[in-house]
Amino acid sequence: MTAADTVGRRSLVRSTVTEGVATVTLDSPGNRNALSAGLCAQLLAALTTVVQDDEVRVVVLTHTGPVFCAGADLKEDPERKAAAARDFSAVLELLWTCPKPVVARLAGPVRAGGTGLVAACDFAVAVDTVSFAFTEVRIGVVPAVISVPLRHRVVPHALYRLFLTGETFDAPHAASIGLLSAVAPVDGLDAEIDRLVEMLLLSGPQAWTGTKQLLRSGSESITAELSTMQELSAQYFRSDEAREGIRSFAERRRPAWALRS
Repeated sequence: MTAADTVGRRSLVRSTVTEGVATVTLDSPGNRNALSAGLCAQLLAALTTVVQDDEVRVVVLTHTGPVFCAGADLKEDPERKAAAARDFSAVLELLWTCPKPVVARLAGPVRAGGTGLVAACDFAVAVDTVSFAFTEVRIGVVPAVISVPLRHRVVPHALYRLFLTGETFDAPHAASIGLLSAVAPVDGLDAEIDRLVEMLLLSGPQAWTGTKQLLRSGSESITAELSTMQELSAQYFRSDEAREGIRSFAERRRPAWALRS
């Protein structure tokens, strides 16, 4: 499936524009907003539309259901996984290079690929109960594609530990290592988002874009990095270890390589 191949399919991503603010919502709560081929295609299409809309000044990326994003949809067949990977990589590039401010609003847990979405946004605000994890190593693959925005966002020593252990970490820790811009109580999340959006709307659009480019002038384009990491990710997903990891996940058991119960 490509970004254009969404006509007549169930809506997994919703988008609305109000007073210059586009709200793009992941709306697939049945599978915890997993990065399926359909969701990735629709997310790419929705983001492309709001980026091109001259009326949009700020983009807010949010979700329905109790989970922001559970990562890759491991139940899909290889062809659809490949399509999802291509569109997901394009989504990360679009978020990272977007000439308009993008704010992630997180009211629920974030896992694996979902953390890539968060890292690619300009700002991210989460409820203080939200948890995060890079779970790729637990199923025998590597966090290849998401490593591109994360290596530009998160302090290296923290990323080293979290990538290699797959351990869960909380919102305050995510803020301390650079993944989050702010942490809010459950009843204060929307107020914090509104406060941030109001500040961004006071910025001159061209000046904001120019300042973002200035801040990233020392970084190489992520296009080539994403392409390389996409191929690396595909290699690991095709491995025997990944097949065992994905099977064990589906069967709710520990993988064969886990020596301790």
